[in-house]
Amino acid sequence: MQLKTLEKQNADDVAKHLVMAARLIDDDPELAHRHALSAARRAGRIAVVRESLAITAYATGDFALALRELRTYRRISGSNDQLPLMVDSERGVGRPDRALELGRSVPRDQLPAPVRVSLAIAMSGARLDLGQPEDALSELEIPELDGTKAFSYSPPLFRAFAEVLDELGRAEDAALWRSRADLAEDALDPVDDGDDIIEIIEIDDDEEPGDVPTQA
Repeated sequence: MQLKTLEKQNADDVAKHLVMAARLIDDDPELAHRHALSAARRAGRIAVVRESLAITAYATGDFALALRELRTYRRISGSNDQLPLMVDSERGVGRPDRALELGRSVPRDQLPAPVRVSLAIAMSGARLDLGQPEDALSELEIPELDGTKAFSYSPPLFRAFAEVLDELGRAEDAALWRSRADLAEDALDPVDDGDDIIEIIEIDDDEEPGDVPTQA
């Protein structure tokens, strides 16, 4: 919907780059990032474009760029759905205290469950960065930590909980939660029918830059 503000050909090109960025991010984050940069050169004032650029920057380990782009995305969209990634990016640039402060800036009950869980995991990681494993465990003790149910956010939450339990020397409890994570993942594992049609989009590195910051 956001791309409808663009001229049709430009909107089509931007959409293709965004699709490629999403498809490539797990296997080739650098190439995914190049696609996101191409989209941003064409449509730098579109929220979803800045979001894609931030996510791919994070995937390549450029946490400073990710943080800048996430702030821009948040300002344009008015959304807090990428708050967990902002918190994790603050960790990535070596500021766990600021990460905790940022994570506390939005009431948790205003966030949907998947975002709330991702935020808890990021906050727990910041606590570990500060050498506070007991507090890290507390960050994860949220209503969604239910080993009897499986949601999309359950496996990463259970594994994060297991990691902190290991830090506390509770190996048996950690093994239990890892087993629960595996069971939840198996229950949620989608069937791949192999029918996806993949279109390869070439990147034009000579495109004129638009309203997008240059990389450091």
